[in-house]
Amino acid sequence: MPTVAQSIPAASLLQALLDAGVQDVVAVPDTHQRTLISAIEEHADLRFIQATTEDEATAICAGLIVGGRRPLLQIQHAGLYACVNNLRGLGIDGAFPIVLLAGLLGRDPAKAPGDDFGSMVRLAGPLLDALEIPHYLIDGPADLPHLAAAYAEAEARGGPVALLLGAETC
Repeated sequence: MPTVAQSIPAASLLQALLDAGVQDVVAVPDTHQRTLISAIEEHADLRFIQATTEDEATAICAGLIVGGRRPLLQIQHAGLYACVNNLRGLGIDGAFPIVLLAGLLGRDPAKAPGDDFGSMVRLAGPLLDALEIPHYLIDGPADLPHLAAAYAEAEARGGPVALLLGAETC
């Protein structure tokens, strides 16, 4: 049976963020997650912080963690590649429990990410493996419990955990 990534309603993903205790979403906006960004911006209990680069967003997340907050780093898969050094330095060497949600823009939803034609989609998981960053695929509403689990794992291990969003939010 083929893999089929399903769009997740922004309201469902927003509720999963709230259930996980997320207080701030630091983002370099991802068109893959535009409906989620709109929902976050309209929600009174979440602060949306727009960064100009993924490096800046990673550093802001680290600062929020120092301040006792629980942020989410929201980026596109291309941003994952762009912030490798900061993610390594702050997340891995600095032991900051940064949780990131990276949209797999352009993914063929009928294929597993590792089988995708696009190298940025195909190599996102292996890049995270090389960095020894645990990661989970969110391919539909049934995968939303991975969000809370990612926070628990990031805090327990003292390092980053990634969530790869397989389809656009709706």
